[in-house]
Amino acid sequence: MLAQTLPSVSTTFAVYVLAFAAAAVACFASVPRARTFDDPDVRVGLVSLLVLSGLWATAHVGFLIARQSSLAVPLYVAGLVAGFSTIGAWLYFCSAYSGRTLHRQPVYRRTAVGIFLAVLAVKFTNPIHGIYFAVEPSTTPFPHLGVHHLVGHWVAMGLAYALATVGIFMLVEQFTQVGADTTPLAILVGITGLPLVLDIVGYLHPGLIDMTYEPLGVAVFAVGVLFIFYDQFQATRIAHETDEPVIVLDDDDRVRDYNVSARQHLPEIADRVVIGEPIAEALPELAAAIGADDDICRIDRDGETRYYRVSVGPFTAGSRHLGRLLTITDVTDRERYRMELERQNERLDRFASVVSHDLRNPLNVAQGRVDLALETGDDEHLEAAANALDRMEELIADVLTLARQGQPIGETEPVRIATVCEEAWRVIDAGAATLEVDADATIDADADRLQQLLENLFRNAIEHGGEDVTITVGPLADSPGFYVADDGPGIPPEKREEVFEYGYTSDPEGTGFGLAIVSEIAEAHGWTVRAVEADSGGARFEIAGVRRPE
Repeated sequence: MLAQTLPSVSTTFAVYVLAFAAAAVACFASVPRARTFDDPDVRVGLVSLLVLSGLWATAHVGFLIARQSSLAVPLYVAGLVAGFSTIGAWLYFCSAYSGRTLHRQPVYRRTAVGIFLAVLAVKFTNPIHGIYFAVEPSTTPFPHLGVHHLVGHWVAMGLAYALATVGIFMLVEQFTQVGADTTPLAILVGITGLPLVLDIVGYLHPGLIDMTYEPLGVAVFAVGVLFIFYDQFQATRIAHETDEPVIVLDDDDRVRDYNVSARQHLPEIADRVVIGEPIAEALPELAAAIGADDDICRIDRDGETRYYRVSVGPFTAGSRHLGRLLTITDVTDRERYRMELERQNERLDRFASVVSHDLRNPLNVAQGRVDLALETGDDEHLEAAANALDRMEELIADVLTLARQGQPIGETEPVRIATVCEEAWRVIDAGAATLEVDADATIDADADRLQQLLENLFRNAIEHGGEDVTITVGPLADSPGFYVADDGPGIPPEKREEVFEYGYTSDPEGTGFGLAIVSEIAEAHGWTVRAVEADSGGARFEIAGVRRPE
């Protein structure tokens, strides 16, 4: 019977010693990896946690080997000191990792030191008051100095776990804020907390030694953070450091993670199913901007166009390359302003062309005719000069209209198309022309500019279709918008884009700005306009991209 018991005792002893020795080795061996964290405070906190946990586990190994000698109690107390010290390192790490400054504030530091010294005082004076632990030799499950934890120990343990929970909440909040997967954190925290169960079982059941088993849990946490979920923790910390959208890619350009801001700007990745997918499939617009000459990405969502600048940088930890980091900056307002400036510059160039060319011709005619009238006294020259001046007046009026109508639209209002058609029809000289309105929709528009657009389309139809032309206004069948069609001769296919250019006209008496004004008004609203053939063979102008009031 004795021969069967001795191997069992030695085996159990070896398991205990090897378990805590392995925990110590794991903690100390993880220190070099912990030093690769870029943030110095995170690095200090994690390295301190590992070193103190390693010392805690080492003290336990010494306590077990000392068995019932006089060294057992000092080694156990040393372990208790190192163990309670880990709480300070843990909170330091959690505060720094989550981007807080609690670990640097003097009031919190002084409070932490005060609590630490008070607990140490209780531990060291245990021989006097005897409320922390009691010892007696024990042979179960192998010869050792049995430690019976008393009320002081459990109060200190409760305080330690309460403080540790504060740190856990810091980490959980950070993972949640950046939208990271909290599963790795939950696994590590769950495993780290399992030694508490062993503490309680050891207190209640003689089959386990009544001692603290937390060094085993801390070792698991260290190995998990630094070797299994290291990339996840690094990505989460980096994503948390910026309010801008951030997407983390691996070396194969697959999505590894992203923060909450990215999820808000890019709803396609709101579902974490995209984790592991190539960026080219998850976000093709974004992927196209990576490495392109123009790093501005245009994304159309729900009828709105937004612009993002995509910055690509390495995702590293120390000297280790982990992938790529995409930082996405919303530059919509800036891009809209830039495009508006470009548009205004183009319009200024066109106006300069009008002034230098279209106005110069009638001005030269008028000047020449006036000179001839002065030389010859012939009033016919004055009549020709007057006609040239009238022509200039028309051009100036149209240029001014063009300048006004091309300005950006401020606020819009709900407008009935039928009502604006009636107002526009009353303003123009319609003659024998007929207007048929089959569109009774309400749209968001600037009523005055919409009326100007319709007036110009009506005048264009009458000028080219004849005085008895029939003009029809109706809704588009395949997209939000409306059309204006006539039964006139129509527009040749090769001319349908040119008709919207400045100065283009087939009428010698026209200024060539009527349809250019239509295009400017449509563009200012964010609409598109195109010329096609009507069912009658005449001209049909389709205005698309129109919004309905919500």
